[in-house]
Amino acid sequence: MSVHRARSAAFAAVLTAAALSLTACGSAGSSTAKSGSDAAGGKSAKTATSAADLGGMDALVAAAKKEGKLHVITLPRDWANYGKLMDGFKAKYGIDIEDENPDGSSQDEINAITSRKGQDRAPDVVDLGAAFATSGGKQGLFAPYKVADFDKIPASMKDANGLSYNDYGGYVSIACDAKKVSPCPKTFADLLKPEYKGMVALNGNPTKANAAYSAVMAAALANGGSLDNIQPGIDFFGKLKQAGNFNPVEVTPATIEKGETPISVDWSYLNAGYTDKFKDKGIDWQVSIPSDGIYAGFYNQAINKDAPHPAAARLWEEYLYSAEGQNGYLGGYATPALFDAMKAAGTLDAAAAAKLPAIEKPFTTFPTDDQTTAAKKVVTENWAKAISG
Repeated sequence: MSVHRARSAAFAAVLTAAALSLTACGSAGSSTAKSGSDAAGGKSAKTATSAADLGGMDALVAAAKKEGKLHVITLPRDWANYGKLMDGFKAKYGIDIEDENPDGSSQDEINAITSRKGQDRAPDVVDLGAAFATSGGKQGLFAPYKVADFDKIPASMKDANGLSYNDYGGYVSIACDAKKVSPCPKTFADLLKPEYKGMVALNGNPTKANAAYSAVMAAALANGGSLDNIQPGIDFFGKLKQAGNFNPVEVTPATIEKGETPISVDWSYLNAGYTDKFKDKGIDWQVSIPSDGIYAGFYNQAINKDAPHPAAARLWEEYLYSAEGQNGYLGGYATPALFDAMKAAGTLDAAAAAKLPAIEKPFTTFPTDDQTTAAKKVVTENWAKAISG
């Protein structure tokens, strides 16, 4: 994963975040863990489905502090403001965070849960794309847990039992280094132009990474496909490959800075953040929401059912869904799940909200779990063939 934010004129009107947040897609023991489970009057943090199960927030905080650690995975510090979020959690509670494989994928997170079951180095929590949250839930990998404001998360943005729930989201965007590329492409159709040979890159492999998978879905919508038919998106990237425009290098801040990936198809909050990140380094990173392939998506939080630090895992979720945590995502140019509830309560960071990217026709019909599962299967079966040769 990687992040950036651009405030370029390419964002045409101001995105109404409510249009994204109200209709978001739903998703459907070690010794350390033992110490956490014994910490609240004999009640188990490992099986707690709310802070109330442990006697309230104070008891949850005490149990988490006793564990003293939190294991997260695939969270780059410049992705949706996760660096500041992790620093804020540590400062607030004095709990160390180990962030493993920050440039990994959603599939890497699922693999870590399954391959490290019962190990102290297993991830406590995961941040997953919708397809992976759905598959993980079906595999029985997650622990049900409802944060204090669970009822304020729209029903379409959460599993009813609290196995997973949307945390933040954004739009698929196209960005480029305007000092190396002129003019910058603004639509998927533009990407096929001969002047963009070897330039168009994705943030990961769509069979493993949600950012790349979502780019393929956006391309499908731009080329006659639908939420039930992602194949046109795969075919589009096959055409990019045949034209010599597809760049197999996976986008990261380092590849952008080195000039290896001058055009990136990635989440709006990532591309937007790069504009800020590279402004002082002579990189004019410009971002557009492609009018021919408008697609938005949310990531999802879930707790590993066998989390080695179960109290810290639950406290992390409480932190992320507090006003501080949700405004933290907003500060990284991502739309938080509780945007509308916080706006109504007067706790939303209005200045940060005003900087969200613009979109003329908000994406409002999100894929169902079944559509996402089917599309993921098609990508897994057909992607490699499409871009080979």
